[in-house]
Amino acid sequence: MLNSINDAKRNDELSHRDIFEENLIYQCSNFDVGEGGGVETYLASLFEHRPPEVSDRVIRSLKNVDQSQFKLLHLHSPDLLLQLTGECPTVFSVHNHSLYCPSGTKYLAGQQTICDRNFSYLGCTWGKLADKCGSRRPLKTLKELQITHQLLDALKKVKITFVANSEYVRQELIKNGVPSEQTVTLHCGISIPKITTAPLSLEVHQNHRILFVGRIVSDKGLEWLLKTLIHTNPQIQLDIAGEGWERPRLERLANTLGLSNRITWHGWCDRNTLNNLYEQSFAVIFPSVWPEPAGLVTLEAYSRYRPVIGSAVGGIPEHLRDGETGILVPGNDIKKLADAIHDLYGDYEKSRYMGEQGHALLMKEFTMNAHVNNLRTIYAKTIAEFPSRVKKIYSISQVK
Repeated sequence: MLNSINDAKRNDELSHRDIFEENLIYQCSNFDVGEGGGVETYLASLFEHRPPEVSDRVIRSLKNVDQSQFKLLHLHSPDLLLQLTGECPTVFSVHNHSLYCPSGTKYLAGQQTICDRNFSYLGCTWGKLADKCGSRRPLKTLKELQITHQLLDALKKVKITFVANSEYVRQELIKNGVPSEQTVTLHCGISIPKITTAPLSLEVHQNHRILFVGRIVSDKGLEWLLKTLIHTNPQIQLDIAGEGWERPRLERLANTLGLSNRITWHGWCDRNTLNNLYEQSFAVIFPSVWPEPAGLVTLEAYSRYRPVIGSAVGGIPEHLRDGETGILVPGNDIKKLADAIHDLYGDYEKSRYMGEQGHALLMKEFTMNAHVNNLRTIYAKTIAEFPSRVKKIYSISQVK
């Protein structure tokens, strides 16, 4: 994958001054292509499995670009919606909630509940000030509200295909005004690790290690996991792979709870280190309290034959088969999370079986090869339905 990442970055640097090749599909993104997690990892994998009709370049800006020369544009960054001219077929991959939620989280931290509001200036301002949804700094709040209003106005006018990474996200798009016929659900895929992992062994299971992978921020649920850990067997050890602004506070909390000797904080991990952590765990914990749009952690665990204990929020249940590939628990429920951890801790056969079922599900539905094949079908449909002769259907001035 590394060569694909480097090629994409190099071609991205060249693209602003070179002439684009006509009749190709171009990826358009302000996200980096790499292994930083989330969209970055997805884009790197997408380039690794790039079909011949897709360019190896990333377009970061569509301003002053003749868009009629492209076979299709595949957008990944919301601000690029405002730069479309309507001169070529376009799909937009909706990776998160930023199109319709000013904070991007759909989570009310003050109430510890998922937000069910549609966007409005009044409702979202109240959500920020009273319910502690995202930043409460006045200037940042105002800017976020304005940007969301602008994006929602744009996405209701542009005639493109919106590709949601979960049915949960697709329904949020429709609730916020996107015509349902312009939306389609396409679950994420991942590249299968080149380093082969064996199914869970009895020896590894008896090491009693569980793994958390993700950013250390409030909505990822690590605080919930720490408060749960004190209610589990003292033999259970927790590995934490990730960094984030909440780490100092949560390290202090872990010390206060008397968990220092049961937790290893690994910080940011490279691919090999992360693979080793997956291999030495008997289960992966995915305790997000915000509605994860999809969550690649589940698929990453499946690729290493590991069961997942995950929150029943957002798009997570669309990847996790409760009782088959892992266990779903309600968000912020300490007892049920502790019970789920103990369930797998005390049952090697169940843990191994769920890991094997997860791997089988991944290979059947969630590989990047399968994802790209489905994406090419969406490309073909979008191109076929685009008028062969078209004047500008919409312009930047119309959607701003």
